[in-house]
Amino acid sequence: MIADVLSDAATRMDRAVEAAKDDFATVRTGRANPQLFQKILVDYYGTPTPLAQLASLANPEARTLVVTPYDKSALKAIEQAIRDQPNIGANPTNDGNLVRVTLPELTEERRREFVKLVRTKGEDAKVHVRGIRRKSKDDLDDLKSEFGEDELARAEKELDALTRSHVDAIDEALKRKEAELLEV
Repeated sequence: MIADVLSDAATRMDRAVEAAKDDFATVRTGRANPQLFQKILVDYYGTPTPLAQLASLANPEARTLVVTPYDKSALKAIEQAIRDQPNIGANPTNDGNLVRVTLPELTEERRREFVKLVRTKGEDAKVHVRGIRRKSKDDLDDLKSEFGEDELARAEKELDALTRSHVDAIDEALKRKEAELLEV
């Protein structure tokens, strides 16, 4: 039972760390990256649809992304969804077959704003990991009648170590992203 609680907590924390890394990838740096458009939802026939399901994304140059829709009728909707996306600052152009997105150079001030945004996302991810820890701790407390105090204390120490390692993983990803953002 204790092992199940710890295993579940580890799995959920792993997913939280991966989600944080994916979230960091959606914040743009100086170069264009198809992952920037990972969370863009396009209004496709009245249904919010992820951009990756409607089009292929290519990166022909350092600051340019080319979006080629599978269905040409979705061009306007894709262009509008990219234009409405905050934190990208791009103005997409539509040539009738594809959407070309040229990302402007980042100013120092804009880079600092993105660092703040990434730190906020990192803190949210750490809060989520701590929430998982709290829930698992409650689950362990519910097992008090079945197991001895020593076993539960050992399990709590394992849970704390698990939490610490996952928070450190988020901090490490955050440091890498900050360095990437501040790199000119």
